[in-house]
Amino acid sequence: MKYTILSIFFCLLSVSMLGQNDSLQLNSEDYLQTIDSINKTFQYQYGKIQLGNNIACIHVPEGYKFLNAGQSNYLLTELWENPPSEVLGMLFREDNHPLSLIPSYAVGITYSKDGYINDEDAKEIDYDELLREMKKDTKNANIERSENGYPTIELIGWASEPFYDEVSKKLHWAKELKFSNSENNTLNYNIRILGRKGYINLNAVGNMETLPQFQQDAEKILASIEFNNGYKYREFNPNIDKLASYGIGGLISGKVLAKAGFFELIEKFWKVILIVTLGIVALFAKKIFGSKI
Repeated sequence: MKYTILSIFFCLLSVSMLGQNDSLQLNSEDYLQTIDSINKTFQYQYGKIQLGNNIACIHVPEGYKFLNAGQSNYLLTELWENPPSEVLGMLFREDNHPLSLIPSYAVGITYSKDGYINDEDAKEIDYDELLREMKKDTKNANIERSENGYPTIELIGWASEPFYDEVSKKLHWAKELKFSNSENNTLNYNIRILGRKGYINLNAVGNMETLPQFQQDAEKILASIEFNNGYKYREFNPNIDKLASYGIGGLISGKVLAKAGFFELIEKFWKVILIVTLGIVALFAKKIFGSKI
């Protein structure tokens, strides 16, 4: 039988609503036991781990655990009901798990083969102007989102302004988003590590209250992943390697993704559906089961 986090919850919810109040505690226990049994199926890794076809490696930071590509894909597609993706793995805090209702964040790791990104524009970017353009693009995209049955999105602003480390070739920034079907704003923390043939993409997702925790942990997450020899940024060969069609500004704004079409954009930003899903579950769980969850 195929389980998803929503199907498990609403199955138990429908049963509890048929009985008396004393059945709520029993069904809340059933729900938590089911979630706990699913969480126990995940096998985490620690230490040094190769990503993809030895493109890069991650030294799992202290206080974190790593879920491999296969289990991460199962989590994203089967449990969180997102489109299939080529995720390389996911990071979770050691004290948290994939189906937790306790506010935290998950970090999805993917790899883009768009080519070598020239970073010469990094020092010239006006981030206030870039933000205004991104807000406009987000607003325009809402027409298509609404027509296809997806919640609209408002880009509130930077939760953390973009910063590019020219030495390590690592870029990070955070956006605060407001979804039309959610009472709470969403944090989307982005990390990009530039390489010879593309970039590693780390997306941390959670609600805004997790921002201080992630900012505290960001440095060790940034330091945990490096490209292997043959894929490093400095090894770029203009005679044989592909050059990306955008720079640092395009990478931040995400305009390059728009060329791929609406549904591929949704696939790449699986965090959108993830947050909506977890938000619905947490909201109803608190109402039915009380504040202990």
